[in-house]
Amino acid sequence: MQILSRPYGALHYRLDGPTGAPVVLMANSLGTDLRLWEAVLPLLPQRLRYLRYDKQGHGLSDLGGADRIADHAADAAALIEAVAPGPVVVLGLSIGGLIAQRLAADRPDLVRALILSNTAARLGTPDSWQTRIEAVERDGMASIADAVMERWFAPAFRATPALALWRNMLARTPAAGYVAACRALAGADQRQASAALRLPTMVIAGEADGASPPDMVRATADLIPGATFHLIPGAGHLPCVETPDAHAALMTPFLERHAA
Repeated sequence: MQILSRPYGALHYRLDGPTGAPVVLMANSLGTDLRLWEAVLPLLPQRLRYLRYDKQGHGLSDLGGADRIADHAADAAALIEAVAPGPVVVLGLSIGGLIAQRLAADRPDLVRALILSNTAARLGTPDSWQTRIEAVERDGMASIADAVMERWFAPAFRATPALALWRNMLARTPAAGYVAACRALAGADQRQASAALRLPTMVIAGEADGASPPDMVRATADLIPGATFHLIPGAGHLPCVETPDAHAALMTPFLERHAA
């Protein structure tokens, strides 16, 4: 296991691929850890290096009280500087996409290009996140798990045995880490900053995404000059899990063009 020491404790990461190769940083979604990418990784260009990590309060990383997207972007910047000298391509999904947008705005020297998957410049509202926080604090993570699975996955995937693994990953996420990330989402509004970005950007949506619907994702693509928008038919919120072949097929040409 690989660990980056941060002021608050350990940030767990994993770096795969040829030594010295260009790096792609992968920032995952709320309630998941770096295992999110395992199905899609073998389908991406193998001449590149892939840097995955558990954000604060998730997986094996400590929680330092990060309740702002800027805190998570600072972790990502520190990780790039420590183990993958930039600039790098940043692939962010859901809250990971907001982290990617904030990182590109705060540290453009570290970001070569962006892939924003199933995300937006503004996700939800402060009231909706507060409702989620109160449910978790009152009844625990298991109380929201079934509703989240409905937002994450299309009906066909929810009918498979694999659903249990993702429900378990969510339910076993530390409540304090999940709540802190929800607070970060409640305060995150990257619309103005993302409209000022000037770098190659690919934006991906899932047709059946109940957490970040396609129209919301497309609106963020429209904010960023030159960004391209792609829709994966039948995919939910986590296409790297549900439709990894289609997800990889979209990302591969972009990575081959912009990673080096």
